Amino acid sequence: MTEEKAKITRRKYLTYGGGIVVVAVVAAAGYGIYEATKPPPTTPTPTPTPTPTPTPTPTPTPLTELIIGVQGPMTGPAALVGRDFKNAATFALDERGGKISGIPVKLVWIDCESDPEKGVKAYEKAILVDRIHLGMIGWHSSVHLALLEVWAAHKFPHFCHFGAAKTILEKIHTDPEYYKWSVAKWWPVPEKLVIGYVDTIFEAIDKGIIVPKTKTISIYIEDTDWGRSLGESLGAAFEKKGWKRVSFDVAPLDETDHVTMLTKIKGLNPDVIGITFTGAAAVTSLIKQTREVGLKSIVIADGLGWITGWYEMAGKASDYVLDMIPGWATPKAKEFVKGFTEKFGYEPSPSTAGLAYDAAHFTFAIVEEVLKRTGGVWDNELGVKIGRDFAFKEGALMECYQEDPKDRPDLIVGEHYYIFPVLQYFDGKGVVVWPSAWAEADFTRPPWFA
Repeated sequence: MTEEKAKITRRKYLTYGGGIVVVAVVAAAGYGIYEATKPPPTTPTPTPTPTPTPTPTPTPTPLTELIIGVQGPMTGPAALVGRDFKNAATFALDERGGKISGIPVKLVWIDCESDPEKGVKAYEKAILVDRIHLGMIGWHSSVHLALLEVWAAHKFPHFCHFGAAKTILEKIHTDPEYYKWSVAKWWPVPEKLVIGYVDTIFEAIDKGIIVPKTKTISIYIEDTDWGRSLGESLGAAFEKKGWKRVSFDVAPLDETDHVTMLTKIKGLNPDVIGITFTGAAAVTSLIKQTREVGLKSIVIADGLGWITGWYEMAGKASDYVLDMIPGWATPKAKEFVKGFTEKFGYEPSPSTAGLAYDAAHFTFAIVEEVLKRTGGVWDNELGVKIGRDFAFKEGALMECYQEDPKDRPDLIVGEHYYIFPVLQYFDGKGVVVWPSAWAEADFTRPPWFA
């Protein structure tokens, strides 16, 4: 879902993409002289016009191999996410025997390196050199934003990108037909999800579990489209409840020294601090440093659980932290975890491997439907058309994945569709504290929150 190093606009993409401009210069003066001196036309003897033989439209040849691009940060600060994407997509394809509708499938890895411009170059190569037929998955919002131009220019479909920031929807909505190639945005905009954090805190207040000291919140996030979108949404949600946002600070995606910033925030004495960093080292060092500086706030660390092995890096400092991620609740989810762990030697993260697994099967199901209708030919337009209204109910994490017709390509958020529970961590394990229908326990007050 996430980072901003360069925004690629339609104009910038066309320039950056290296389009070849051919300028034809017509010698207007010479043409005028020719017109003035050429001999008068003669009337030709009419000849019978033969009836043209219609040129038959060639029938597309059915595929002998289907090539699908898998986009994500395969290297760089979020490489653990890319590893989960690779393994989840491979696992899902293996479940189909490596084929869709009897056609062998090849997966091509498209590495953005957590950088929008590198993501654009990598995707261009995948289309033009690797000859992928379609793409799926992806992580960072700023990369998603940049790739909208690539997909639109090539009229190329990409399914289930995780980029969540509101700027993505805003850009798509400026020209929905031009940008229609991004199908099923796999992570809804933050304001649709962060209400869970607000409800968790205010339910704890109502139950007398905590008594706010200042009714304030500080925001400290990575300097990306994702970070800003989450931070603004979280701050606004608490402000609607009458609280005050006392600070809003950003840091690079790969920042690991947060002591100075946390010391400043500690002096503001906020009841809650909301953070999100998608780099493993960045967020786990931040969690540890909240305890080192003696911060007395309740910590919301959105996305901490996205990272495989996060507890080994963050340790006991992560106790009492709030996070919002999907869980392994269904029999299918538990079966996936077992099989994935046996195959790859580690337990997957639901937010990366789990959602990517569902995204892969969502995409494969659409491809299967297209190939069935066309007799084994991939069709970009038909793939987009089917994906727009596709309701996928065979996932491991969510009951139903389907685009919201009122806010495409965001997914429908709510009960029986796409929803995350709020967890509170203890010893590396998440306990569900919201919504009440799923809650395993009430929110527990951190001992330092007096």
